[in-house]
Amino acid sequence: MTWLPDELASAGAEHLDPEYVARYERKAGYDPTDDVESLVARGVRTVVDLGAGTGVFTRAIAPHVERVVAVDVSPAMVERLRSSRPPNVEVVHAGFLSYEHRGDPVDAVFTRHALHQLPDLWKAVALRRVADLVRPGGVLLLRDLVWSCDADELPARAEQWLASASPDGEVGWTRAELEEHLTIEHSTYSWLLLPMLRRAGFVVSAREIGPFGAYLALYCIRR
Repeated sequence: MTWLPDELASAGAEHLDPEYVARYERKAGYDPTDDVESLVARGVRTVVDLGAGTGVFTRAIAPHVERVVAVDVSPAMVERLRSSRPPNVEVVHAGFLSYEHRGDPVDAVFTRHALHQLPDLWKAVALRRVADLVRPGGVLLLRDLVWSCDADELPARAEQWLASASPDGEVGWTRAELEEHLTIEHSTYSWLLLPMLRRAGFVVSAREIGPFGAYLALYCIRR
């Protein structure tokens, strides 16, 4: 369909830059230990990592499962994934709206800081497609920039979030980068996202609200 949004364009031009990709993991500062342990404890054996980036979560969970499919829209991210993937990892150049799964539905889908690249119209479509990937009783573990506040609270919350920015762009996200996220990317409110998940076929079994109400982790079960 020619009218589908360009997911790579939504992700930002920086994802085409190999130098940016090379320092992405240090900037993000993500430790996948807790997420891996929670999924392994549930007996997960097959996983799709949507918006896999440079593969921090993919590499962490691969030793504990039978199959991981790492999916990303960025050619530079995909190249980096392929250069360091364990043998049970498949790498696919695609996004939420274009990934075509092969094989049985998986036990879990993991996605971190990627869904916000789509506007709400397409988030709903993406979540329905994610539901089709997961077996009944399986898990969607979703982490993203999602605002858990009312619209009139957003300016104050956003200012608090911006004030927490790193002064060093090599080791964290600068204020300019966070401002760019607010200006051109598509974070949503939790009170809009939760109904989307229910309509897609998920039951939210646990949630964790991050600093400033700007981040949300959702543990969702496929009905």
